[in-house]
Amino acid sequence: MKILISAANELAVNVFADPSFSATVIAWQKKHGRHALPWQQTRDAYRVWLSEIMLQQTKVAAVIPYYQRFLLRFPDVQSLAAASSEEVMAHWSGLGYYARARNLQRCSQRVVAEYGGVFPRDPVLLQDLPGIGRSTAAAIAVFSYGVQAAILDGNVKRVFARVFGIDDYHGTKRIEEAMWRRAVALLPEQGVESYMQGLMDLGATLCVRGKPFCIICPLAQRCVALSTDRVGQLPVRKPKKAIPEKHTAMLVIVDQRQILLEQRPDSGIWGGLLSLPEIALVDNVDAAVARATAKMGDVTSCEALQPFTHVFTHFKLHISPFQIALARRAAGVAEAGQVWYPAERLSDAPLPAPVKKLLLEVFRKVDSLS
Repeated sequence: MKILISAANELAVNVFADPSFSATVIAWQKKHGRHALPWQQTRDAYRVWLSEIMLQQTKVAAVIPYYQRFLLRFPDVQSLAAASSEEVMAHWSGLGYYARARNLQRCSQRVVAEYGGVFPRDPVLLQDLPGIGRSTAAAIAVFSYGVQAAILDGNVKRVFARVFGIDDYHGTKRIEEAMWRRAVALLPEQGVESYMQGLMDLGATLCVRGKPFCIICPLAQRCVALSTDRVGQLPVRKPKKAIPEKHTAMLVIVDQRQILLEQRPDSGIWGGLLSLPEIALVDNVDAAVARATAKMGDVTSCEALQPFTHVFTHFKLHISPFQIALARRAAGVAEAGQVWYPAERLSDAPLPAPVKKLLLEVFRKVDSLS
């Protein structure tokens, strides 16, 4: 299946078309590219889609164990669509960018309801599904159905920026649209799967961010960045902004071997996961913690734990945890959206990675003292 291009893109096709470019990439990929990744052993659109979502902003090495565990529990789109959101989040916990997991389940439910459990082959229809953008839609169509569509992920953008000497930040609308026109124009008539996989492999293994391996790159002779000694300057980095910093106090409230957790809203950081109750940091932190715990029962101890910082994409969160032990839990202390969670189940709980790490360490210390 070949995707028709609009008249507006015909000029770009004429300007950027270069069959020798795709031929070079395809030849390199067949000999030197990656062929043993788990999702490369199938044309099942469900598995291809799952890998593409997991690989968004996450390295291959980190994705592989999550991908394999996820498929053991959710082997097909129907089982994912029917699962509880808590179980989906638990299997995603630690992979980050949790909106991906929420969209993953919403997407599976729509595929089951609207397409009988079969992912459409048309990238336009795929792009209409939750969590699937233009590049991801193209990847699913290419690697599942052999559709001729352009993929423009971060690796491909880096290759294009260097090879073609694009000296503006690719996140601007003007540059990104120009990259898409070039990406469409360079599509080969045959071998689109090897071509697109080859571009991504080049970006992931040779044309890397730090120290690219230009000496063995098949595109070295045509690379503008290399010929003009600008490999270290391209692609142009996003203009730096001051990273906002936020502060919060987390309450680690322990009653015997249970911990008080609360469900986070779907929107915002760690959306949909369980986490610890939080209070705003004020001038008198001890007093604020005392007020927050007064209604919970008989408090036997309140200990300030080691503060730590978790870095998100757009800000830093400084966390001050306080461990509160209860001798007697007040009746009805868990409010709506809160739950007393057994320590034995924390390893598999749908918790943010830094919170899970904190709690497992807390109970390791409790067990060592008992």
